Amino acid sequence: MTALRPTGAGLGFRRELVPALKTRVPDAIAFFELAPENWIDLGGAFGRDLRGFTERFPFVCHGLSLSLGGPTPLDELLLVKIRQFMDAHGIALYTEHLSYCSDEGHLYDLLPIPFTEDAVRYVASRIRRAQDILERRIAIENASYYTPSPIAEMDELTFIRAVLDEAGCDLHLDVNNVYVNSVNHRYDPQAFIAALPTERIAYLHMAGHYREAEDLLVDTHGADVIEPVWALLDATYRLHGVGPTLLERDFNIPPLADLAGEVERIAALQARHRTSDEPVRRAS
Repeated sequence: MTALRPTGAGLGFRRELVPALKTRVPDAIAFFELAPENWIDLGGAFGRDLRGFTERFPFVCHGLSLSLGGPTPLDELLLVKIRQFMDAHGIALYTEHLSYCSDEGHLYDLLPIPFTEDAVRYVASRIRRAQDILERRIAIENASYYTPSPIAEMDELTFIRAVLDEAGCDLHLDVNNVYVNSVNHRYDPQAFIAALPTERIAYLHMAGHYREAEDLLVDTHGADVIEPVWALLDATYRLHGVGPTLLERDFNIPPLADLAGEVERIAALQARHRTSDEPVRRAS
């Protein structure tokens, strides 16, 4: 099956949304994203439904449990199963979090990797191995975090750039995570995004968050995107050009029509920044 690469604006493929999507996919939705761990080996009605959509739309695989920064061995069996799943459904792009989520068992949270030279080399070697097994260049997502590491040797931006260079991979830019971290750790989010390498940005996320306090935001994917994050996406397109961008919503999921409105807003921002002679940047 020919692998399809995403362009435009997308939405997370949630089982709760399948009945409404089977009735009609809103025009603004150009692609979908799924967590492969939730769909591998899934048969029956859900398996048939998925096949019906992957035959018509590009999909992205966004991993949840690879634990690229974790201390336990890389789950190579999972990677083989993901590659087979992606090949079977014609999925070109796989992304994962620049974090870890396991230590002799899953921790059910995405925890930050210390910003050290040793960590750069360690996680980059695991990314390279993942790319070898998947037979694809992958993209890593900048993660939200809440407590600075006491052993950090560099800042977050330097760490991300170093991993990208060492691993030879792409960047999955989560715009909301940049905003969340900028409030929690007091930096300029637009300057942070401006310093990222344009040529490495393969894919983008937009999402909502929860405000615990004036100086503490929690990345939840459970609320509407707020205006400052929309403004940051606008600035991102101005700085780096238009790339495939997905709306994440993982709980408190509203009706499809409400989600479609936010996807439409992504598409409208993309159209505003796309000139008639500028090709759409596709996920690499």
